[in-house]
Amino acid sequence: MKLRKLLLSATATTALVATALLVPSAAIAHGGHPGRGHGSHTTVLTTGLQGATGGTIGPDGALYVTEAITGSITRVDTTTGEKTTFTTGLPTRVADIAGAIDVAFVGKAAYALVSVVGPDAGGTAVDGIYRVDDPDSATLVADLGEWSRTHPPATDFFLDRGVQFAFQPVRGGFLVTDGHHNRVLHVTRSGVISELIAFGNTVPTGLDVRNGTVYLAEAGPVPHAPADGKVIAFAAKHPSSARTVAAGYSLLVDVEFGPGGLYALSQGDSPGEVPAGSPALPTSGELLKVTHNGTFSVVASGLNLPTSVDFVRDTAYIVTLGGEVVKVTHVSTR
Repeated sequence: MKLRKLLLSATATTALVATALLVPSAAIAHGGHPGRGHGSHTTVLTTGLQGATGGTIGPDGALYVTEAITGSITRVDTTTGEKTTFTTGLPTRVADIAGAIDVAFVGKAAYALVSVVGPDAGGTAVDGIYRVDDPDSATLVADLGEWSRTHPPATDFFLDRGVQFAFQPVRGGFLVTDGHHNRVLHVTRSGVISELIAFGNTVPTGLDVRNGTVYLAEAGPVPHAPADGKVIAFAAKHPSSARTVAAGYSLLVDVEFGPGGLYALSQGDSPGEVPAGSPALPTSGELLKVTHNGTFSVVASGLNLPTSVDFVRDTAYIVTLGGEVVKVTHVSTR
């Protein structure tokens, strides 16, 4: 059975991070044009990425994007949009979701997060963190899938290896979100894994860390009501509880510090009571800035199924499920 069919027929109450995040509908083509906030300007920097989800700014100032279909990481010049292959050889996508899903740098060393490629999804590869060794090979650092299988969460689930969505370097290791098992894991550079904090059915997605505090986006369960789309915060060391920083937009998939503060990315409006695996409504995604009163202001709108955002000074680079990188300039003028 293909994973797509499994997601649509499952009766488990926990929402997968794949819900409206990772599975673009074949019936939805790219339509419309990205909008803008007051003062910002939005353009398409590059297209043609295959199974793109996660991205990061590398030590050379370029944007690095995962391509799950080809099992590769691509370097995108942030000025010209020119694409070059940085590395290949990562496990390729098993079905319509995940595979190489995020990328991060520790100094000059690149790491990739690979998810939903194991036996529970019909694959034969390992869900985990890989260190990029050279242009065509990588080494497994941490087997997240096997650890998750042998350390099941308290929340309901039906993929025993979880659905890891994003990771963030921290001192001595990484933090990893699992949107199916509803928790954040801590992983050391040597591959020792532990649970940092667990949640109810909230679907944790993207994260960032600042001054010892973790900021985490939550998509919320189906039907992804705006009230369930939140940015929360908790201590990076020994978290006991989390506080809500801002709420009010559906399907938050990433959070990142940028010019003048904290920003969040909404994949868009939920279609309502839909099966797991259904995407947001097309061209309804928005780049948002967190305000001081716990709400959001819109920086750019009309984004088509965005999944991650990174900043270089006053410019945001947004990766979309349609294989595009969208560039939003003059972000701080909003």
